[in-house]
Amino acid sequence: MLDDILRNSDFSFWSRGKHQITPTDFFTQWVQGEAILLDLRSPEEAEFISLPFALHIPLHELPDRLDEIPRDKLVATLCPGGSRAAVGYIYLRGKGFDNVRILKGALGGLLEELSPGKIRGYLLQRRHHTS
Repeated sequence: MLDDILRNSDFSFWSRGKHQITPTDFFTQWVQGEAILLDLRSPEEAEFISLPFALHIPLHELPDRLDEIPRDKLVATLCPGGSRAAVGYIYLRGKGFDNVRILKGALGGLLEELSPGKIRGYLLQRRHHTS
């Protein structure tokens, strides 16, 4: 299966950006309960900057914790620089997760999206959507 994923990940695939999702698009789906953020950072990194709305599974624990990741939602992978997010993306695709994306801009892109006004808006929308 991984061989097929790599064979289909040619220049055309990567250049169209289908493997990524912007923080704004992620939060639009998260508000509707259709997406989760998979935080692949180490425990030390997650302790320093907490993302309580994310599912935190360090990359090295991913093989043992696959059952914690929902298969019926978009899974956006995240790490500070993007390399662990890319490894997590390929790994999950190889394990049969079809709806996986790498969060564009990595941690920096996410933090830009977390201004007080935007957070308030996302939380109000999520409450409205789940009630």
